[in-house]
Amino acid sequence: MGKKGKKEKKVKGAEKTAAKMEKKVSKRSKKDEEDLEALIAEFQSLDAKKTQVIETPCPAPSPRLNSSLTPHPERDELILFGGEYFNGQKTFLYNELYIYNIRKDSWCKLDIPNPPPRRCAHQAVAVPQAGGQLWVFGGEFASPDGEQFYHYKDLWVLHLSTKTWEQIKATGGPSGRSGHRMVYTKRQLMVFGGFHESTRDYIYYNDVYTFNLDSFAWNKVSPSGTGPLPRSGCQMTTTQDGSIIIYGGYSKQRIKKDVDKGTVHTDMFLLKVEGADKWLWSRLNPSGVKPTPRTGFSMAVGPNNRSVLFGGVYDEEEEESIEGDFFNDIYFYDQGKNRWFTGQIKRAKSERKRRRRADRNVEAEPSGSDEAGAQSPPEPIEVIKEIVAEDGTVMTIKQVISSQVASASDEDESSGDEDQEEATGPQVEPCPRSNSMIAAKQGILYVYGGMFEVGDRQFTLNDLYSLDLHKMEEWKVLVEMDPKTQEWLDESDSDDNEEEEAEGAEGGAEEEDDEEDESEEDSGEEHHPPVEPHEKYSDYLPRTEQYWIQIARSNMGAEAKEKKVVKVAHAMAQTFYEFKDK
Repeated sequence: MGKKGKKEKKVKGAEKTAAKMEKKVSKRSKKDEEDLEALIAEFQSLDAKKTQVIETPCPAPSPRLNSSLTPHPERDELILFGGEYFNGQKTFLYNELYIYNIRKDSWCKLDIPNPPPRRCAHQAVAVPQAGGQLWVFGGEFASPDGEQFYHYKDLWVLHLSTKTWEQIKATGGPSGRSGHRMVYTKRQLMVFGGFHESTRDYIYYNDVYTFNLDSFAWNKVSPSGTGPLPRSGCQMTTTQDGSIIIYGGYSKQRIKKDVDKGTVHTDMFLLKVEGADKWLWSRLNPSGVKPTPRTGFSMAVGPNNRSVLFGGVYDEEEEESIEGDFFNDIYFYDQGKNRWFTGQIKRAKSERKRRRRADRNVEAEPSGSDEAGAQSPPEPIEVIKEIVAEDGTVMTIKQVISSQVASASDEDESSGDEDQEEATGPQVEPCPRSNSMIAAKQGILYVYGGMFEVGDRQFTLNDLYSLDLHKMEEWKVLVEMDPKTQEWLDESDSDDNEEEEAEGAEGGAEEEDDEEDESEEDSGEEHHPPVEPHEKYSDYLPRTEQYWIQIARSNMGAEAKEKKVVKVAHAMAQTFYEFKDK
């Protein structure tokens, strides 16, 4: 048998194996989905009570992940739909619809009758036809304990002009999935990849489907050439000629019972149309400075035929724990040149002028000593950002920022402005995060929310930043993160809640205090109260370093690295004394 025959046989074998796995996963997940269907139906019955469209001005949406943030096709607005939130014990799913008015810098909540069921990790695409439409496909619903999943395969359209939801019931579409990607090109939607997970099994996809917006018909595409391996969480963007670019993603495979091996993909592919319903896969090998391996990054198409990549996380597995390195960097991919390059924030012109004047004044003054002339170049700046949650927990984010930050690209990528100088010192910017919702509108990049982890604790964000991709001068904070929204419940909180419920409404607090006093006397050890809001800090002095380390470790978990625990402990102590001084 020739090489071609062997290759075709190998491909057919892989397809057969994938089909068997999908059938197996589908069978095992049927029971889980039947259980969740009842819960979904209950939520839908509540939504069915909505009979009219209600627009309500509101603050920024509550923290959430895996929502969709989509530019309105005709207005200066961003559309936020769905998402999930995990507080350490319970998973919440949403089907809320929010509109962000860019010019007014304001949020509005839209309650529309008969919306899609609650979901996350879906895909949404806006198209300009019929006065503007938002198309939503797939996603998942999770049980409150996060152990069971229901994967949607439904297709919905929001008619933006009339503010009405409509479910499109067309056969032959993709199977239920989440973590897939969808784009709009040449009057059709294109869906790629994703995964389906049950309690015990999972499967990743690399299939391609199109949905024609004229005929309202699904079609499974079978491109020629060698395409990407199955994956979810990749990024899918369109080119000016209607081709599709796939970058990165994540997948895992079971190497033995109860042991999975994850793969972070960093490859890039082009899916190009060759004729009527004929597509060709080819691998891209871009030049330039490529993004470091990561998952959970976000991507959008910006000006000048460039895609912009933001943030993400790279998880390092160490024995029984996983440590994640989170990012807030920017990379650009030039589709025309097939080249990556980094994006850095430049100093605004007004700031550059002030700096030049200051530099000239320094040069005019004679140096007072030899030390001034022999001064070494400035060292990198370590910036520590602290977030104090409502329960008093202090989470620390450390960044090392170079004193001389590189320009947004090399010479051939620069805008030609000779007086552009490099930024120095710390900049206002989003903290490192993954799973942000980003969108580009009229050359402005918008970054909403995301998450990061410290130890076992997850911080879900709801802040909003913007960045002019033409100027690349500064991040603007449109919505600051509210520490009061950072709720996190661990197992001990769950036990306390159960005890309180058992005790009833009367006398519970006093009995708890008595029990704590008795346990403290019995143990013979000093009892340290938990870190609380700063109004009560003065009651807890003095405290040793070991005390703060114990508090930090209790918040971060026993598996946290010692260095990180010490850093968090020092930050907590510093915040403590600052509040006390105030």
